[in-house]
Amino acid sequence: MLEGSIHRARIESIDLLRGIIIVIMALDHSHDFFGSLTSQPTDLATTTPALFFTRWITHFCAPVFFLLTGTGASLTLKRMSKSALARFLVSRGLWLIFLDVVVMRFALQFNLDYHITILVVLWALGWAMIVLAALIWLPIWLIAAFGVLCIAGHNALDNIDAAQFGAWAPLWKLLHELGVVFSIHGHTVVVAYVLIPWVAVTAMGYVLGTVYQWPAHVRRPVLFWLGVGLMLGFVVLRYVDIYGDPGPWSVQKTPLFTLMSFINCNKYPPSLLFLMMTLGPALLLLWAFDAGVPRWLRPAHTIGRVPLFFYVVHFYWIHLLAVAACWICYGTVANMFQSPDLAHFPFTAPPGWNFGLPVVYLVWAFVVISLYPLCAWYAGVRRRHDWWWLSYL
Repeated sequence: MLEGSIHRARIESIDLLRGIIIVIMALDHSHDFFGSLTSQPTDLATTTPALFFTRWITHFCAPVFFLLTGTGASLTLKRMSKSALARFLVSRGLWLIFLDVVVMRFALQFNLDYHITILVVLWALGWAMIVLAALIWLPIWLIAAFGVLCIAGHNALDNIDAAQFGAWAPLWKLLHELGVVFSIHGHTVVVAYVLIPWVAVTAMGYVLGTVYQWPAHVRRPVLFWLGVGLMLGFVVLRYVDIYGDPGPWSVQKTPLFTLMSFINCNKYPPSLLFLMMTLGPALLLLWAFDAGVPRWLRPAHTIGRVPLFFYVVHFYWIHLLAVAACWICYGTVANMFQSPDLAHFPFTAPPGWNFGLPVVYLVWAFVVISLYPLCAWYAGVRRRHDWWWLSYL
């Protein structure tokens, strides 16, 4: 979500892809608040195709965010020195970590008891930017080697159990193993976005930024063939099923469910195949949009100019809508402010809480449409002013 400290000379294709992705992300979060809190959309034994693909399409969001964060950092070098960029990345990273554990935690749970704290995307994005502040001093080929090694090789670490590190177990969980970091006196911290693969994706995004320094007739074929190569590589590696994801695919009761099994890759942490599956199409979209922004996608382009603003505001808006729905349906809202444990996250759902996918999609559409004027206004403010604090939201 790095947008640069100066917001001129933006690349429209990047803003457009970022906007499309963040609009799709809002669908996932609408389901988080209006769907069943106990459903497992990617569990083929219990899911439906509609629920599965509603969840699956949102898998593209996080990889694109991290990739374009690195790309944005690289492009910012056109407007500031490397030392200035490093300072900005550190300060911006610390700000995102604060947003995640304070501002966004409240947006998710509407309480300050800190019984449950889940470290999610902004937390990892913040650390990725801080690490990138150090990586940018390396030669670009070495940054690329670091990114490829971590992305391609981190699944070799899947069988390492954090418990074997003793007192250092929490550190390994932050780096690579999803789960509880610590739980003390009723206060539990859980890491959902581990650092090794996400830092690597951000590093590769920084490398991708160098491609945007090339002329269009050179850049576009590179984007196209990189995207095609990742997608073909995904199909081949997934088919042989030897390495790249901890969950094997299998033939299911119908061809559609077999396809679902084939593309049902691990996000927590993101496996090699998960990243190939999502970043390949993302690069093809960058290739397609490089020719210009279609008029009908201009609203997504506007939202993509202010992604962090949309991210923060839309969580509060969806949660407030859920509170209103709870009041209308149940006559009480007390449980909407209670999340005592992981089984009741992000709130304690009343009995029968599940409005179904049609309502989830209606809520999603309402949230995006209602927030668009606000995003357009804020994008205008950013375009007209160079106030330093605008780069932090």
